[in-house]
Amino acid sequence: MSKLERLYHLRDILSQARAPIPRQRLMEELGCSQATLYRLINELRDTLQAPIEKNEHGYYYDRTLAGNFELPGIWISPEELQALLTARQVLGDVQPGLLEEELDGIQTRISSLLQTKGVEKEGQASRINMQSAAGRAVPERMFQAVLGALMSRKQMKIEYHTRGTDQQSERVISPQRLTNYRNSWYLDAWCHQREALRSFSLERIQKQVVLDEEAKELLLAEVQHHYDQSYGIFSGPVNNVAKLLFTPGRARWVADEQWHPDQQGVFKTDGSYLLKLPFSHSGELLMDILKYGDEVEVLSPDTLREQVKDSLQKASSLYS
Repeated sequence: MSKLERLYHLRDILSQARAPIPRQRLMEELGCSQATLYRLINELRDTLQAPIEKNEHGYYYDRTLAGNFELPGIWISPEELQALLTARQVLGDVQPGLLEEELDGIQTRISSLLQTKGVEKEGQASRINMQSAAGRAVPERMFQAVLGALMSRKQMKIEYHTRGTDQQSERVISPQRLTNYRNSWYLDAWCHQREALRSFSLERIQKQVVLDEEAKELLLAEVQHHYDQSYGIFSGPVNNVAKLLFTPGRARWVADEQWHPDQQGVFKTDGSYLLKLPFSHSGELLMDILKYGDEVEVLSPDTLREQVKDSLQKASSLYS
């Protein structure tokens, strides 16, 4: 019988017993020595927090606590436990309050498990720092409501303010996917008024109500195809390919960057770097190009090249 099998068997014996069980009987039931029995009891009680007590008659479960204990179905290493704590830290940095109540109990248990294994835990996860530059804050209650509707597959009624038109509208939507893009949250959803997929900035949702109606279900692959084939947050079919030539001085950085999953890049003989990437709307791509100033040239398409030229001329006029 393996250690894992013995632990489960010991759990079953103690949880089903109506009276304390003597040490000798446990050794016989488990087919192990006294030393092995003690190690199993310590593992079950101290590491896995089983409510095991002992008196002069033997070992038993504390019935006031036994209902809250269940032996885990998976076994993970200290390194994996530390990874879970780190993931918890990263979630908190990306969106403060994200699943905080649900994960706090798990974090306490994980910390306890690490301590029993002699692994330093306090403060280690906080050594990983996620900076959210230019991110747009989302109220925790709003985030939790949207996340709840997404996970429970319910429709939502929202009041939404569109920045571009400065208009407010009421929508009924079926949440499909929550995306964190450049430190801001977007809800990809089926809009029942437009009968099409739309993206909503979470911080622009003014009010929300989770409805009882089931959400319209779309295949995740369909959602991904709609949003992910083009450049940036903009959706729609790809109808252009941008060709950007970066100077040798900037090439070493850009060559390691991923602008788009389907990008293509190659170093030229003079050390410059040619980057090709698909796009449908030029707005976001234009802003990304402009931040490189004179270290990049748009080779094509001509429409994008003219947009960059026009923007640079307008910017230059501000300082003339």
